[in-house]
Amino acid sequence: MVDAHCHLYDEKLNEIRQTILNNIDKTQQICICSADNVFHSFQCIKLAEGNKYVYATVGTHPHEAIEFSDDDLEVYANMCKNKKVVAIGEIGLDYYYDLDTKELQKEVLKKQIVLADKLGKPCVFHIREAMGDFLEIIKEYRDYFKNSSVIHSFSGSVESAKILIKYGFYISINGICTFKNASKILDVIKEIPLNRMLIETDSPYLAPVPHRGELNRPEYVELIAEKIAELKGISLREVLIETENNAKRVFNIN
Repeated sequence: MVDAHCHLYDEKLNEIRQTILNNIDKTQQICICSADNVFHSFQCIKLAEGNKYVYATVGTHPHEAIEFSDDDLEVYANMCKNKKVVAIGEIGLDYYYDLDTKELQKEVLKKQIVLADKLGKPCVFHIREAMGDFLEIIKEYRDYFKNSSVIHSFSGSVESAKILIKYGFYISINGICTFKNASKILDVIKEIPLNRMLIETDSPYLAPVPHRGELNRPEYVELIAEKIAELKGISLREVLIETENNAKRVFNIN
């Protein structure tokens, strides 16, 4: 059982972090701790170095684009020498809050895509209200995706999911699929193949039902797998095995 995207460093988890880490160690659950800036990238690596089953990503989130500098690329490159760093992320485009930074977000994203290709790392993408522009960038930079990458917390359409899968991407599903108003992502789950799907919590955010409104935890990823199994008419075991194999493949984890 792999949680393909979580934020174990988040201060919201301060009081329960050690409990979570102890459970990860006890259950041998692989967790990908995803960063959003340089400081949190260091924190992700520290957590990964302290736990056998935790891995790290490093990168600058679109909300942090205004703080990004080209010097950060060298910092991330050095971080990627650590064997516990498995991807560049989370990077991407987010037009939900601040449209004034659209061009800056694109510039920062493109630079990090080039870096990931240079380092032979996959990318973990955060795309919100920006799928059209993202697909244009993917087409422009298609030669830079020799390594499969991930769209985390996928919120796009069935059509965009199928396009991304053709480019070799994996679609990561989180607790939103258990919400009452989640018809869009339910259609995606039904239509895309399991061999291109990951499961994630995005802890401490977006806890699945029946924990909605609580702090999310990596162990709740099983509830997401249960929903996928229900929608596809297959066993929970099949979902857990397939998504674990997918995560190990994309993040190059043995």
